[in-house]
Amino acid sequence: MARYVINGGKPLNGTVTISGAKNAAVAILPATLLVSGKCRIENVPYISDIDAMGNILYEMGAKITCPERNVLEIDCTGVQCTEPNPDLVRKMRASYYLMGALLGRFGKAKVALPGGCSFASRPIDQHIKGFLLLGADVDDTDEFVALEPGPEGLQGNRISLDMASVGATINIMLAACLIPGQTIIENAAKEPHIVDLANFLNTMGARITGAGTDTVKIRGVNALHGGTYTIIPDQIEAGTYMAAVTAAGGNVLVQNVIPKHMECITSKLQEMGARVINYDDSIRVIRTGKLRRSTVKTRPYPGFPTDMQAQVCVCMALANGVSRLTESVYETRFFGYCAELESMGANIKISGKTATVTGVEKLRGATVCAHDLRAGAALVIAGLAAEGVTHVEHIHFVERGYESLVRKLTALGADIRRIED
Repeated sequence: MARYVINGGKPLNGTVTISGAKNAAVAILPATLLVSGKCRIENVPYISDIDAMGNILYEMGAKITCPERNVLEIDCTGVQCTEPNPDLVRKMRASYYLMGALLGRFGKAKVALPGGCSFASRPIDQHIKGFLLLGADVDDTDEFVALEPGPEGLQGNRISLDMASVGATINIMLAACLIPGQTIIENAAKEPHIVDLANFLNTMGARITGAGTDTVKIRGVNALHGGTYTIIPDQIEAGTYMAAVTAAGGNVLVQNVIPKHMECITSKLQEMGARVINYDDSIRVIRTGKLRRSTVKTRPYPGFPTDMQAQVCVCMALANGVSRLTESVYETRFFGYCAELESMGANIKISGKTATVTGVEKLRGATVCAHDLRAGAALVIAGLAAEGVTHVEHIHFVERGYESLVRKLTALGADIRRIED
């Protein structure tokens, strides 16, 4: 077991460079299963989720090399396996993208139900709906999902999602790339990493249009070829550092970002009293005065992301007045981290989908436990802003999605150490 030890109360100053987007990378890596030839993928974040997905692909028969840091070369041409190791699959949530990728390449798959963070019930019914409409027979149990071609084979189709599911949109895109005919996804999710996946697939020869809108069209092709692709910067990692400066104070230049992707986060931090300056590919965040209360409701992109809910809650805990935070995506996401923040002195009351956060003068150091990836990041922010020493336990959750967190924060003047117990 490892933990972070944070001596808080120090403002953050300097420059931080954002890594490649986790949520894009964990979709692009299984997408290499669709490609005949070598894919060179650049700006890959060095995090445990990527390590886990790489292990799955390697065990399936992929050839994987790392010629330099943050670059992977993957050749899945020789892969014949359609049943990835269930023990490895259960280690991460995004392993369910193997379903769509294997269905698209081989017409069949048997994939264990995924693991990952358990902050809410996250069914895959919309994924299965998509596979069925593409002509697959689906055997869905408590342990795995098995896919086979139906009586009429696999064929493109019009699929209207009941909700704008990111995972379902990606899985259907993966499955449809090599399936004959045209697939149209209506009420598709619009997140930046969906656009990034479409751009990767198109670079390799796919025919996808409309990614980033609510209607995505995929025209099936015979084959995809190898190539080179660079993953976009991580919107949530950038937002996390922006929230950390807002909570702890200071002046930080956040480099390697796409400011357009950050607008939903930027506007709320400005509303709370942070000064935010946008440049071409960087954002400066300055916070010197007292924070103001705010009202935030999470929504699918381009709304405020659910993956930033916990981080902005820490800012609210230190703001003047009463803030309200409503979760419209995963309504049970408050439970766990809010209790940990309260042990640090925060005043948070939860009623249904809304947390009412009454600002306090200061947080105090405590021993807290990360319950999931973004909740863990929020507790790190709280430790940076708090007086005294904070111990954050179960940091394996945090390391699923943040590359070199201790090194990056230390460079900004934070007093944080990673301790192995």
